[in-house]
Amino acid sequence: MVKFATPHTRISGPRVTSNKQSAPEAKPSRARSLILTFVKAAISIVLLWLLFSRVDFVKLWSIARTASIGWLALALCLYFSMILASAWRWGLLLRAQRVALPFRALTSSFLVATFFNNFLPSNIGGDVIRIADTAPVAGSKTLATTVVLIDRGIGLLGLILMAAIGSTAGPRLISTGPGVGAGMLWAAFIGATLIAAPALLMPKVLPTLLKPLRVLNRDWVDERLLRLAGALERFREGPAALAGCFAGALFVQTVLVGFYLSIARSMNIPIGFAALAVVVPITFIVQMLPVSMNGFGVREATFGFYFTRLGLPLEAALLVSFMGAALIMLFSLSGGVVYLVRKRHGVHGSSAGPALQPVAPDITVL
Repeated sequence: MVKFATPHTRISGPRVTSNKQSAPEAKPSRARSLILTFVKAAISIVLLWLLFSRVDFVKLWSIARTASIGWLALALCLYFSMILASAWRWGLLLRAQRVALPFRALTSSFLVATFFNNFLPSNIGGDVIRIADTAPVAGSKTLATTVVLIDRGIGLLGLILMAAIGSTAGPRLISTGPGVGAGMLWAAFIGATLIAAPALLMPKVLPTLLKPLRVLNRDWVDERLLRLAGALERFREGPAALAGCFAGALFVQTVLVGFYLSIARSMNIPIGFAALAVVVPITFIVQMLPVSMNGFGVREATFGFYFTRLGLPLEAALLVSFMGAALIMLFSLSGGVVYLVRKRHGVHGSSAGPALQPVAPDITVL
């Protein structure tokens, strides 16, 4: 049975001996966290208030009441296919590191990660789940973290490329006025690729750049940098996994555009795939900024900005954004169910079969 860790699994780092100052130091940290949460909530509330102050609620309801259950059901099916494709991509990268896990186990973990991504006031909670789930089988938290970060990076490249292609195919969206143009998106994609390529083609470059971190704890950092270099070397030896992951990232972004297109079609909102191929990736990029509560407010503002540029009403933008968020949160509840089943049965993971040990047994747990 594949045993996964719970969200309470601690990602270990350099051990620091406790002293009398540890408790007082925790209080300012907790205070900062509370202040940041308050600021994020305030930004989301202010943005939503500004948007709703411009909304005609009669018009909003007249659009919302036409929503087709069939189209919304299709949107949920598309989102599920995105989850499956994301788990497949993750598995490709793990296999490139000589770590094998059943697809069912990875899908289960991704569902739980999606739940915590949507119901915690941070968009990194899901990554912590994925790292904690795979580290015991991978034999190293450094390796598990590297795989998740590479997966994230490749996904971001796919997202930017989708937006660049969409903005090129739908020029009327960005032809006049402010906004993110095709040139900016293509430049961002090329720049990000040029930055990422040396890390994968020359595995020793990134660990060398990170050597100044040795001042924190020389032995601990040296050991982690060595493992990082080994993981990057294995990725260089298996370029097919990286290419497959990138192709999977493009598929995921295409499906997500289709997800929002289905929502728009459910309410007869006249917006095409090319336009949404710009809007949807940009909204995801904006949501990554740590300035709001789970993207609320900034996501709606971005939808509103681009929809009005297309001559569509603000009400349509808000409905597409909120309906998308509602369906995603509804679907994410399935991850909460998976997590509760894990706890109930005392097994932190999937019952997809016997645990698979990593092929590279020389990698030790952090």
